[in-house]
Amino acid sequence: MADRISTLVLFGATGDLARRMLLPSLYGLDSDGLLPDDLKIVGTARTALDDAAFRERADAALQEHLPEGFYSAGIAKRFLSRLHYVPIDITDAGSFSKLATSIGDPCHGVGIFLSTAPSLFKPTIDGLAGAGLACATVRMALEKPLGTDLESSREINDAVHAHFPEDRTFRIDHYLGKETVQNLIALRFANLMFEPLWNSAHIDHVQITVAETVGLEGRGDYYESSGALRDMVQNHMLQLLALVAMEPPSDFNATAVRDEKVKVLRALRPINPADVEQMTVTGQYARGAINGEPVPGYAEEVGHDSTTETFVAIKAHIDNWRWRVFRSTFGPASACRSVTPRSSSSSSRCRTRSSPARAGPTCGPTSC
Repeated sequence: MADRISTLVLFGATGDLARRMLLPSLYGLDSDGLLPDDLKIVGTARTALDDAAFRERADAALQEHLPEGFYSAGIAKRFLSRLHYVPIDITDAGSFSKLATSIGDPCHGVGIFLSTAPSLFKPTIDGLAGAGLACATVRMALEKPLGTDLESSREINDAVHAHFPEDRTFRIDHYLGKETVQNLIALRFANLMFEPLWNSAHIDHVQITVAETVGLEGRGDYYESSGALRDMVQNHMLQLLALVAMEPPSDFNATAVRDEKVKVLRALRPINPADVEQMTVTGQYARGAINGEPVPGYAEEVGHDSTTETFVAIKAHIDNWRWRVFRSTFGPASACRSVTPRSSSSSSRCRTRSSPARAGPTCGPTSC
């Protein structure tokens, strides 16, 4: 495997993740002199664009999403000159040949970041392999969601392993790159005041809340098929829960940290069907206001009535020696608009907001 890459390929380059996260992050690396001078960035998606149009979109995304005062026209000009674009129809093998032509010799090292719908992972990987872009110098990064259930996740992993061995495969949860999330490790294991107290003898419960202030922003079709449970809870929120509750790893490498996270997940007490109403709350945001400006409700944004949840709160119990008798509540929560909770077993709506009982770590993200 090549020690470094000369080309970075971004699938889903016109999507929300690329605009909000990937392009601003790459710009920041370029600004700090951390990108190789010869690094070429190739964006690809179904949208028909040329290099100039893609660069124009990327520039608009940088100006919108970079922190105030961080955008520099000079640095942006240098960064945008790295960008190229190849439109791809996943079902057309010829599209991948055009991508291979744009990349050139993959022996110089290629990194591929795959941020697409789960149903497109397998045909995309097969197309890359057919175009000669799955050789030993190509690395693959997969952005969540990796499937919609266990069976589809296994199908995706099987498709990846058919062409990319594990040492060239990277499964990404972009939440782990947030500074606050990374600081959890230091807070827990490098703080002599907190570490001895980080157990159920001294902590009654933990509440983990993810509050967002953005709506669908064109993601209606995706969110209707996922909801907050798939979009936030089964990846971001469980990662946060694991970081809060895990034991100190033997080493801070990827494998050792993953092993400790898995132990936490195995220690989670299962929620039986009879306990769902007592342990979970779901809801959907209605029309409200952000920074004093009126914003529509979820049903208005998707254009029809919907039972898709945008608010989830879950009470979780961790049954291990450190956290036994400890409760955690977690979930995505809507900070910007009123949330209409509903019973997990009923579609009726009420205007009274439910709250999980104080019973241990509580995780609940609210995505609005």
